[in-house]
Amino acid sequence: MTRRAVVTGASTGIGAATVRRFRDEGWEVVAVARRRERLEALAAECGCEPFAADLTDPEQVAALAEHVRSGGPLHVLVNDAGGARGLASVEDGDPEDWRWMFEANVIATQRVTAALLPSLRDGAEDAGSGDIVTVTSIAARTPYVGGAGYNAAKAAEAALVQVLRLELAGEPLRVIEVAPGLVATEEFSLNRFGGDRARADAVYADVEHPLTAEDVAETIVRSVLLPPHVDLDLVVVKPVAQAAGSTTVKGPLRVKR
Repeated sequence: MTRRAVVTGASTGIGAATVRRFRDEGWEVVAVARRRERLEALAAECGCEPFAADLTDPEQVAALAEHVRSGGPLHVLVNDAGGARGLASVEDGDPEDWRWMFEANVIATQRVTAALLPSLRDGAEDAGSGDIVTVTSIAARTPYVGGAGYNAAKAAEAALVQVLRLELAGEPLRVIEVAPGLVATEEFSLNRFGGDRARADAVYADVEHPLTAEDVAETIVRSVLLPPHVDLDLVVVKPVAQAAGSTTVKGPLRVKR
């Protein structure tokens, strides 16, 4: 049986790595993101099916749902689209940055999940089980100075996942949350800091082996490939150098004597 997945946020970082990893397993993958040219390059590289859409636009999400439905049963949805803007305090935060973060991380996740649930139910009937994997962040549970808007958005997204699991109880659909810590990707911090490359690079400077997008993609795919009765409700994945959300060791890791 050929399995089929939809991965959002697929133009870069964790999303693109997850598309590649599913393709390595022989899955059909619909790769979704706003930037068509990046999706087409990814399709040329690994054979995924590109679908360009802005997931904050209800009409484009409806078009995605129809496209997916026309292609047959869906077995996995990976909600990876989202991001952060700014590192301001609550007092100095820009409400428009907060609004964007809630739209991209929470409302888009709700909209896409609701739109694709009929196809996921078809896939669960087809294969005996299905999966909804949502990539949140350790920021959902560990507040840090300057992170208020992102903390709030990711906490709301994590709550959405927890409620969805309750709502789908009794159906053969696993609801999995993957919460990464420090991941050195091409664009996350760059976007957060408005294109300031030096400030973005400083986040990862001198950290021994921050996570890569491929590390998180491997975690996502392995959680899906477990026997269908095994449900990893929450997977927190951090580099060893990161003891907690706001505690990251700089420099080499050494045994203490």
